Amino acid sequence: RTRLWHNNTKTFLIWINEEDHTRVISMEKGGNMKRVFDRFCTGLKEVERLIQEKGWEFMWNERLGYILTCPSNLGTGLRAGVHVNLPKLSKDPRFAKILDNLRLQKRGTGGVDTAAVGSTFDISNLDRLGQSEVQLVQTVVDGVNYLIDCEKKLEKGQDIKIPPPFKK
Repeated sequence: RTRLWHNNTKTFLIWINEEDHTRVISMEKGGNMKRVFDRFCTGLKEVERLIQEKGWEFMWNERLGYILTCPSNLGTGLRAGVHVNLPKLSKDPRFAKILDNLRLQKRGTGGVDTAAVGSTFDISNLDRLGQSEVQLVQTVVDGVNYLIDCEKKLEKGQDIKIPPPFKK
């Protein structure tokens, strides 16, 4: 049975038994990724402290990172996502390759397996394993900035380039 807890402003949420055993969410409108990530880190440390008080801990493996029920989340388990409207770029045949080279994925704004509504997508890190949480968030920040730059160029009738493949 899924359980949900959230703060009064609904910017920090914890879901229990929804896809993974525990899902910790930090979110807000406006695109301030630093504030969202800071809240995520602070909240997650507090959640971990509270479960450790009860004698429990998150499952973690030195080679694989956090062990979760959803194998696609092995490693950090962190998915940093930004909702962004890309009407021109999303129709460009290079869009998929650009996302792939930036190590980003697109989803509908309703989450996994949802279609995009119009040209608004949830853009997030493709990788969970092999990089730190800070590196993954920076990948999303840099990648989304690149996508927005492409969108602005296309709006002006300028050409865009497929970036070189992302190197870890």
